[in-house]
Amino acid sequence: MCIYNTSTKVDYSIINKWLQWQMKIYIPEVMATGFFTEHRFYKLLDHDDNEGAIYVTQFLMPSKEDYQQYLQQRAPELQQKTLEEWGDKIVSFSTLLQNVQ
Repeated sequence: MCIYNTSTKVDYSIINKWLQWQMKIYIPEVMATGFFTEHRFYKLLDHDDNEGAIYVTQFLMPSKEDYQQYLQQRAPELQQKTLEEWGDKIVSFSTLLQNVQ
């Protein structure tokens, strides 16, 4: 099991709109790619920043090969949509995690 983990700092001025977009548009679009079996969405609580709140989105998939295919086939399009929608009001970085238990 692998987890595609994205941490996003969201400018306070857009949080409500971004949360709605994330839950109603972005997460469903990523899940519709067929590479992921489930998702999780969190807000980082132990965080003190005047510029924005941090959220973590995780997409679970069976294998690293699924992740590689997602990156090649679908990620660029979805990343471009995100950039066009939010510009510099968000900052994200992604990591790949593997379940070790």
